[in-house]
Amino acid sequence: MQTTMFKGSVVNLVGDAVGIGDKAPVVSAVGTDLKSVEIGGAKDKIQLIVTVPSLDTDTCAAETRRFNEDVNNLDICETTVISMDLPFASERFCTTSGIENLTVASDYLDKSVSKAYGVLMDDNKLKGLSARAVFVVDRSGTIVYKEIVKEVTSEPNYEAALDAIKEAR
Repeated sequence: MQTTMFKGSVVNLVGDAVGIGDKAPVVSAVGTDLKSVEIGGAKDKIQLIVTVPSLDTDTCAAETRRFNEDVNNLDICETTVISMDLPFASERFCTTSGIENLTVASDYLDKSVSKAYGVLMDDNKLKGLSARAVFVVDRSGTIVYKEIVKEVTSEPNYEAALDAIKEAR
């Protein structure tokens, strides 16, 4: 079992923990248009899969905006940010924040993404939300980078994720 922290308290994560070298599970989330968004597996582009608790927090919003800017020039990468927010709230966030370079999806229905990637928080007031995590998946569907942010209220290591994307070219 993996863990993260929320304001200094340990939060256990449940699901199938995946790591570097593992095949990225193929799962679906719900897009802002209510259509299925598939992540994982082999694709024509490198995948940046980002899980966050809720776009309605300052840290998650800042992270999504930052990745939106960072991936703007990376046509080799397909980026998906997944939260437990309802698709309607996610769409409103994207519209008001100018998110155009990545896909925002929701895992609220069955938490399949969070369970498949081992990032479903199981304790405390955050139980049922996704931990803050970043995965880079190469074109063959193999996870080449993984970060579960130690403190869920902190932002991830953007540079390391972007370097992993560039190396996966």
